[in-house]
Amino acid sequence: MNCFEDLKWRGLVKDISSPELENKLNNEKVTFYIGTDPTADSMHIGHFSSFLIATRLARYGHKPILLVGGATGLIGDPKPSQERQMITKEEVMHNVEGLTNQAKKIFGFEVVNNYDWIKDINTIDFLRDYGKYINVNYMLDKDIISRRLDTGITFCEFAYTILQGLDFVHLNEANGVTLQVAGSDQWGNITTGIELARKMKDVELFGMTMPLVLDANGVKFGKTEGNALWLDINKTSSYELYQYLINSDDKCVIDYLKKLTFLTKEEIEAIEEEHSKAPELRIAQKRLAEEVITFLHGKDEYLKAVKISEALFSGNVKELSLKDIKVGLKDVPNISVEEGTTLIDVLVNNGVAQSRREAREFLNAGSITLNGDKYTDENTIINKDLAIEGEVIVLRRGKKKNYIVNFK
Repeated sequence: MNCFEDLKWRGLVKDISSPELENKLNNEKVTFYIGTDPTADSMHIGHFSSFLIATRLARYGHKPILLVGGATGLIGDPKPSQERQMITKEEVMHNVEGLTNQAKKIFGFEVVNNYDWIKDINTIDFLRDYGKYINVNYMLDKDIISRRLDTGITFCEFAYTILQGLDFVHLNEANGVTLQVAGSDQWGNITTGIELARKMKDVELFGMTMPLVLDANGVKFGKTEGNALWLDINKTSSYELYQYLINSDDKCVIDYLKKLTFLTKEEIEAIEEEHSKAPELRIAQKRLAEEVITFLHGKDEYLKAVKISEALFSGNVKELSLKDIKVGLKDVPNISVEEGTTLIDVLVNNGVAQSRREAREFLNAGSITLNGDKYTDENTIINKDLAIEGEVIVLRRGKKKNYIVNFK
């Protein structure tokens, strides 16, 4: 497949500004940009699904430029329902630094900051040099703006689309950028840039959007229980990312393989066929996790995530380090005990069992393990000699209920 056919097959094309773009992507070398505003100091997995297009197009010979919006981040892209909460300039600049370093490390492309060319434009010049080219009625037709008219939209938010359009014009002049790529929610901002370039410079620029990647419930990919899955390994461990990917819905996982990996059409179709025969083996999900984590953090981190997952699933945690245990079980209940406490008292006093009788039933049935070993003696003394690295004991009831035992 050529470049555009590959993008279409993977479901990565929603809108294009001109049919001519297909020919350009297939037969020319295009310089393009994709951007994000610095609302945090790390990208999350949703950004990854968008920014991966930079690497994909680069493999076809096109030149990516990644933009971090130090200026636009001070304003905030209008949200569909309400104004974004502004963050301080200090926070924005901190986030810019974090995102810039991260983007360079993960993707390895040139990164620019629109604060560098917007900061010195005064209000009068902004209105004269840019504002006069964009008709208010044109802006009111933008979907994101029209949806806010009933509840109200500030001039600050209203002007955001011109700032992003200004970026497109600047990058065309300074870097030879002729294409902007973004998620489908940025279509209105992309077309403003195209309009500005046409009116100001009589230059034709191009835009392309990608569909938002969603889970089986229609929620943006990577949004789990209100928490983002960060690309910064210190914010979201490879194990946590592995757990999210390995639990991808069967209805979505092949789509994710197309959009989030560089596996070929033939490879993905072979995985799909194998997966359909035995979906309980989660063949497609495992390959998805391997490809994404290896790309982001390297093969060793992927193998570590698998090791932690398998050890926690089997209950055989003795082969894990204390650090791995804290990563894999950071959300399980913690129990604090005095050294010398008996096992049955630990079970009853901390809600693992509701009564001494129930605790004895668990013990006699072999349902209680400490660091993967079964214990049946209710008078077992709990001390640091049993602990991993002398600090914690993983107490397990049954196959799934885990507790971390710490010492007072």
